[in-house]
Amino acid sequence: MERFIARANIDHYLELLKDGDVPSPTRSTITTLLIEEEDKLGHDYEQLEFVESRAATCRARADRQRRLMDSFNPDSDDWVQAERVLVNFESLAQFVESYCHQMRRKVSNRPL
Repeated sequence: MERFIARANIDHYLELLKDGDVPSPTRSTITTLLIEEEDKLGHDYEQLEFVESRAATCRARADRQRRLMDSFNPDSDDWVQAERVLVNFESLAQFVESYCHQMRRKVSNRPL
């Protein structure tokens, strides 16, 4: 049950972090909570698959945002807003990918 709740919380925190308008102190708090929930997952292959799927979603979101930004005129307000959102999405993707790397190392170092 604890893993189910941790996964739900992770999804919720990732959803909150997608918003580029989250103030820095709040973003820091949410990130801390996200890390705590990720640590509750344990380090087995099932949990690694879960985290990798979230990393893939974050990368896909950043890729879609990059394509959207590229469709705007670079001098437009839409482009500026799209760039700001892209920076946020890329940052989130890097954070989740970093956690995936940590989890991969821990899983690969576990005895069989």
